[in-house]
Amino acid sequence: MTDPIRRRTFLSQTGIGFGSLAAASLWADEQRKHDVQPKSQPGLASGVVGPLAPPHFPARVRRVIFLYMAGGPSHLETFDYKPTLDRLDGQPMPTSFTENQPIAQLQGQTLKVQGHLTKFAQYGESGTWISDFLPFHQQIADKICVIKSMVTEQINHDPAHTFMNTGTAISGRPAMGSWITYGLGSESDSLPGFVVMTSVGGRNPQPIAARQWSAGFIPSRFQGVEFSSSGDPVNYVSNPPGVERVLQSKLIETVRSLDEHRNRWIDDPEIATRISAYELAFKMQASIPDLVDMSDEPQHILKMYGAKPGDGSFASNCLLARRMAERGVRFIQLYHRGWDHHGDLVRYMNTCCGLTDQPTAALVNDLSQRGMLDDTLIIWGGEFGRTPMFQGKGGPGRDHHIKGFSMWLAGGGIRPGYYGETDELGYNSVHNITHVRDLHATMLHMLGIDHQRLSVKYQGLNMRLTGVEPAKILTGVLA
Repeated sequence: MTDPIRRRTFLSQTGIGFGSLAAASLWADEQRKHDVQPKSQPGLASGVVGPLAPPHFPARVRRVIFLYMAGGPSHLETFDYKPTLDRLDGQPMPTSFTENQPIAQLQGQTLKVQGHLTKFAQYGESGTWISDFLPFHQQIADKICVIKSMVTEQINHDPAHTFMNTGTAISGRPAMGSWITYGLGSESDSLPGFVVMTSVGGRNPQPIAARQWSAGFIPSRFQGVEFSSSGDPVNYVSNPPGVERVLQSKLIETVRSLDEHRNRWIDDPEIATRISAYELAFKMQASIPDLVDMSDEPQHILKMYGAKPGDGSFASNCLLARRMAERGVRFIQLYHRGWDHHGDLVRYMNTCCGLTDQPTAALVNDLSQRGMLDDTLIIWGGEFGRTPMFQGKGGPGRDHHIKGFSMWLAGGGIRPGYYGETDELGYNSVHNITHVRDLHATMLHMLGIDHQRLSVKYQGLNMRLTGVEPAKILTGVLA
């Protein structure tokens, strides 16, 4: 005779085989969520995944792909050409630039101007300056808008990542992808609305903490889901031997009924998260194998990306990003770790650009030829830039810099060319200065969201991705 299953045992074991998304939701910190009250706004979600009411105004794009170059790529070896930098190469850095300024890793050192470590030329009808490290970018010059005047507030990697992803250096806030899926929901009912993938290659690839894609204080079903770059994208996405899909479906239905019964008594938003997580994880068991099976991709597409499916490379991740976009994933974030080039910059720029340049251009071109670039916003960049000076030890390199750096946008009617400028040495942003908050506000605007109206009341305050400081829409980059 079979031993009866105790209720606690049943509830504790039902998550096995449902995927990491369900597990993450089950063990979320529920108590922390009790202080969260979504602020009702016209046209915005109050915690529902799926097709929602229209946004605040007509959207230019339906999805975002953020190509995140973790470590801080040098704007002075990519998009920001400064002839004065070469003319002053090797001379002492003028103190008028650096006096009383936050300069990472360089306190008390002799600072010398570091000229460009590669050649630049102008490309496209807009005459955008692009370095020789990025030959494939040179071919898409008329599809990207380089923002040369970015500024941020955090000079070390982890807080700078947190600031770029959440709009604040304070840990525990929702990531931009979580805000977007909270506001608009997901267009896919079989894949998460917010997916993260990572690849590695270059100098000193520091780890990226999972809290960079956390949902923070909004319901945890809006958190980013990390897909592995090789092997099974999601742990336990396949059923163990002896578990049939029909029986599993009945088990999920039973758990859902129990959760709904409990929720009628306590009205806990995390119970809704449990229900949706179980159901989505069950659907992912069918959708994930189809997503990662690239046998239907023509050879010329694989060659265009330089992708070898399953190898964990940035190239394969870019191709997967296109496939996710086709299947309705709202926010896709691809990290490439390895851009922290304090020394031996030429060697490591060749490594990083060699791994990311071709697939980045391929993604832009692939979306364009499929008619998807019109409703997709692509963002390229890291958490900060690099200094125009060097402390003169080891091979030439550059250190962390927050006063001026470059990122680019493409798709959704973005005007090709460039926006903003830094000074003659690439140190300070001086024209059309663009704060990280401005980038966030513009991204939300392109999705049809007023950044001042997407808010959640938490601990008595109306929290927003763009915070309480002024943030502007970059109308100059919109065609």
